[in-house]
Amino acid sequence: MPRARGGRGGGGDGPQAGRPDHRALRRRDRDHHPEAPVSSESPEFAPFPDESELPAVDPTVQPVPAAVVARVDAADSTLQNPRTAVIALGGNLGNRLETLQGAVDALEDTPGVRVKSVSPVYETEPWGVPPGSQAAYFNAVVLIRTTLPPRALLERGHAIEEAFRRVRTERWGPRTIDVDIVAYQDTVSDDPALTLPHPRAHERAFVLVPWYDVDPAAVLPGHGPVADLRAAVADQGVVRRTDVELRLPE
Repeated sequence: MPRARGGRGGGGDGPQAGRPDHRALRRRDRDHHPEAPVSSESPEFAPFPDESELPAVDPTVQPVPAAVVARVDAADSTLQNPRTAVIALGGNLGNRLETLQGAVDALEDTPGVRVKSVSPVYETEPWGVPPGSQAAYFNAVVLIRTTLPPRALLERGHAIEEAFRRVRTERWGPRTIDVDIVAYQDTVSDDPALTLPHPRAHERAFVLVPWYDVDPAAVLPGHGPVADLRAAVADQGVVRRTDVELRLPE
């Protein structure tokens, strides 16, 4: 079960353009740790042995404590007229798990944003490049409730990418992190600066598979139920990493 409150290839290609928010990005202090499993009972990251030494367990199936759900629902009461948004995360440079976790924490640290659910982590071969030319991606989907309008949320996503030194030198190049808005409530927009829903979300398994995990009843505006879209694209080489997980921010 994904952690909850209440295509092809693992990397996005930057369809949601815009100017990044250059304001300082507030991030939580965290000790550096290698890319390794994270216990749902551990308050912070900690070093772990190599993956080959780990037992075949799936930490993501642990139920969400009722106290956590209650805290998040209480926090939601501070948001006036919030909207639901779906955020896709992916990266294939550096410590992939640590970077994705940092992006989740940065979203939660954003005024007007509450992280509601975090999907399991999936590993995906990069799209649009020769096989073996890049490392595989880690991908995940985050559901949020937010009072930010879509453009402000996009700017926040770009600020998070910038904080993790995301560079845009080539369309299919490797990257530390992609933060893409997949959908914003039922908004449909063909604005070239922010197309909603994401124009290629309906054909990307690395978005649809983790999205289905956190919201099996989800509907992608203009394309239909996520369950049907997921079935149509199969898995496209998307493999669930049962030895690692993203933590829901406290």
